[in-house]
Amino acid sequence: MLPSSLRVSLGLIAALATLLGVALGVLYAGRNRPGGVDRWIQPSVDGVSPPWRHIALAVDFLAEPAGAAALAVAAVSGCLLLRWPRAAVLVVVGAVLTVGATRLVKPLVGRTIHDGHLSYPSGHTAFLTALALMAALLTVGRLGLGRTAGTALVLGAALVAGAAMGWAQVALGAHYPTDTLGGWCTALAVTPATAWLVDRTAGVRQRERRRPRVTPSGGTRA
Repeated sequence: MLPSSLRVSLGLIAALATLLGVALGVLYAGRNRPGGVDRWIQPSVDGVSPPWRHIALAVDFLAEPAGAAALAVAAVSGCLLLRWPRAAVLVVVGAVLTVGATRLVKPLVGRTIHDGHLSYPSGHTAFLTALALMAALLTVGRLGLGRTAGTALVLGAALVAGAAMGWAQVALGAHYPTDTLGGWCTALAVTPATAWLVDRTAGVRQRERRRPRVTPSGGTRA
């Protein structure tokens, strides 16, 4: 699930994303207003009118419970039809861990928006970015892409998904721009680690299955 050609590059990216996410969390901890970057970006995005508002609502729905469940079921079904059980596990575990990480961090940071709603990091942005990252990782593995092309594909997918959902969240007034950046960083930190964990777990199970079993008579069998 984590192509060997990308382990070093994605490991570095995950580390940088973690550092940036933590730095933003510390910077905006306990605040209930936009920061300097937010004030610079929000006026050009917040409060869009139709038809852009309808588009923003449609993108937002992809990470709402019903939309996210539909996307996850479609992705898992596709993996199972293609006989990629490990990929199906990655989709489920990756989505759960990514969204779970945002819910764990939100009360720790305590940043709020609109009547005290916890806002940092954006779970919607994290979810869609994680799903795009997992799809890109599977594509890199299937096509056997090298480090440069593979890293470009993975980062490109993450940027497109993160930018789309981040724009929708700010346009709808649900998050500050830096909240969405924090969600994007969360996905970049959690998803590669989850793919590595799935690979490690599957590898251990495969070795255990291949290990000869001791029979009652003292012999061994495969």
